Amino acid sequence: MQVIAHIRNAFPTKFGLPRQSGLVPELTSTIVFEPEYRVPEALRGIERYSHLWLIWEFHQAVRAGEDQSWRPTVRPPRLGGNTRMGVFATRSPFRPNPLGLTVVKLLAVADSPDGKVLLVSGADMMDGTPIYDIKPYLPYVDSVPEASGGFTEETAEYRLAVDCPEALLSRVPPQHRQTLLGVLSQDPRPAYQHDESRVYGLPFLGLDVKFTVKDGTLTVLEIKE
Repeated sequence: MQVIAHIRNAFPTKFGLPRQSGLVPELTSTIVFEPEYRVPEALRGIERYSHLWLIWEFHQAVRAGEDQSWRPTVRPPRLGGNTRMGVFATRSPFRPNPLGLTVVKLLAVADSPDGKVLLVSGADMMDGTPIYDIKPYLPYVDSVPEASGGFTEETAEYRLAVDCPEALLSRVPPQHRQTLLGVLSQDPRPAYQHDESRVYGLPFLGLDVKFTVKDGTLTVLEIKE
């Protein structure tokens, strides 16, 4: 398979990324096509769709060297990191083939120095993620309202309250403030860490966001370059 594009956004690392697409709709990203695929005709008609499927690679989860064998079970973060589930019953990045599947909202098709790009929202992919394919999302086919969500339904509504002083939030560009608050409310910490005295650091848009979590509230301590 050929990489057709890469995604660009405010997250240089996996830490802090939404665990699923659509959880932070304020998170916007740009899909930049590789030179071979910067053909305007390839996007003809795409603006008529509101949402898209992205097929991409967990490029930070690719095993190298001798450790290339797959494992039949994984430890989902939302179950505390200790309970094992079958890999095919999860969306873990550690899979026989490290492929991700994401639904995003198409905001616009725009011109750029890199040709036509797609502006999307709600992605759960870090900056630089390679994309293998883009397909229209068809609501009358792809949406199944009666579908069950397995063990994920137990934590679907989990959120933290976020306390971020205005003086600190003002250091974030205005158009990215709600994105940061939305990401923080999703609790970026590894699920197995519950040390209330620990200070965590979240890389975001070239900034270092320091925070602690206690009694269901995430408190931002510092935002600096």
